[in-house]
Amino acid sequence: MKTPVAVVGATGIAGQQVLAALDGHPMFEVAALAASERSAGRNFEEAITDPSSGMRRWYVESAEPNRDVLRLEVQDARSLRLNDAKIVFAAVESDAARELEPLYARHVPTISTARPFRMEPDVPLVIPGVNLDHLGLVREQQRRRGWQGYIATLPNCTATGLAITLKALDLRFGLESAVVTTMQGISGAGRDLPALDIVENIIPYIPREEDRVKIETCKILGALGNGTIDELPLKISATCTRASVLAGHTEAVAVGLKRPATVDETTAAFEDFGREFTALGLPNAPQRMITVHRNPMRPQPRLDRDAERGMTTSVGRIRPDEVLPNGIKYLLVSHNAAMGAGRGAVLLAEYLLRFGLAG
Repeated sequence: MKTPVAVVGATGIAGQQVLAALDGHPMFEVAALAASERSAGRNFEEAITDPSSGMRRWYVESAEPNRDVLRLEVQDARSLRLNDAKIVFAAVESDAARELEPLYARHVPTISTARPFRMEPDVPLVIPGVNLDHLGLVREQQRRRGWQGYIATLPNCTATGLAITLKALDLRFGLESAVVTTMQGISGAGRDLPALDIVENIIPYIPREEDRVKIETCKILGALGNGTIDELPLKISATCTRASVLAGHTEAVAVGLKRPATVDETTAAFEDFGREFTALGLPNAPQRMITVHRNPMRPQPRLDRDAERGMTTSVGRIRPDEVLPNGIKYLLVSHNAAMGAGRGAVLLAEYLLRFGLAG
């Protein structure tokens, strides 16, 4: 019997990515949908159809909306009836998340793709396969807040691929510092980026993105302490840009290690990382957390973002860095809307259900 779930923000880009990952899922079925007041009261198909053109506003590449989901009523997110849902996927903007997510978390586990609660001391900021031990915070969160459920958050999509690769290096060699320059796909901007601004262009600044990458990565890589996370004291310098690429974030990373590592040793650390997690066989888990390319022309977003349904982080051009002590540098490509958002949220839910933290 499948576990019923609810998706809040179902008409938006992030919510539709969650719905696409849930389509035909062996563990979950969509029992409830919710969105803003202007979409409430209609079925999902009506809510995502432009009345002037008759075209569906469906933002997921290579997918079609599930027919059963199209018939579901879209509820007002502020008065969501859970319909026996055991997990809520909250894929809403930050202002709405701050108000709505506690309403659901009082009753059921709530997986958030938004920012407001990421840095709360009793809220886990989780990447599946990287820091699942941080889920130990949920009991403390329930105790402090008097909730039956809890909030578990996914990080900023830019931090996701970076943290996955840094975790692999930290386990093997230890970390001192990291310098990262990102070239981020336009889908990460949602609908806020004017189309003509990005044509034949690179936008050199993404508001608040660099600070988020720094603070969230240090929490993700930290250690579970006594009711909180002891953040890793990692020095990070970040430059975040928006590139004329539809999806996928490319990041050039240079890392200073505590212990020296050769290119072969670094490659082995990447390729060995996460095997215990991937061996669990969860439906949306990749076969490899990190896929290493030895061709110096890879990775590329167009070629590699969809590898393993966008759930693996592709790495290439591993080479020594001549500036940082014990320096190694590389490029990575990660799919911001897959592991970094909707499908990553569903993978986290799979783990929660498998190990008795939800359902």
